[in-house]
Amino acid sequence: MTSTTLKATVDDFLAQKRIAIAGVTRNQSHHPVGNLIYQRLRKAGRDVFPVNPHMQTFEGERCYPDLKSIPGGVDGVVIITRPEITERIVHDCVEAKVPRVWMHQSLGKGSSVSPQAVEDCQRHGISVIAGACPMMFGSGVDFGHTCMRWFLNFTGGLPA
Repeated sequence: MTSTTLKATVDDFLAQKRIAIAGVTRNQSHHPVGNLIYQRLRKAGRDVFPVNPHMQTFEGERCYPDLKSIPGGVDGVVIITRPEITERIVHDCVEAKVPRVWMHQSLGKGSSVSPQAVEDCQRHGISVIAGACPMMFGSGVDFGHTCMRWFLNFTGGLPA
């Protein structure tokens, strides 16, 4: 994916109104990335749906066990899970007809990207961003995420 194509794919994803976040957590100290993305998209006016099969609620809102449980479906899902769980979520995306997937990847450790899940998205016509972080793009990007995007662009680490 060229940077122009990446920009178009990112812009399309972030323009959606209904976005699920698979991987929100109660444990802020363990891996709060999903929570931060949830809050940023919500603040930007999106209808954001937390997904975690081990939680009933998240920040006072209903938390869904899977994508198929979200009434009216979603336009896209950000996945912040281990790669083997990403594969299951992409399977759910196919069943729930979710047209866009963003597999989160941290700068240091931690990636949701699964080559098998990327292949499954492509095979089923799902637009996929395999890597980086939604907080690096769009309006309201903080200085740290701006630096990360610059670094990844410079080193060739942005999704291809």
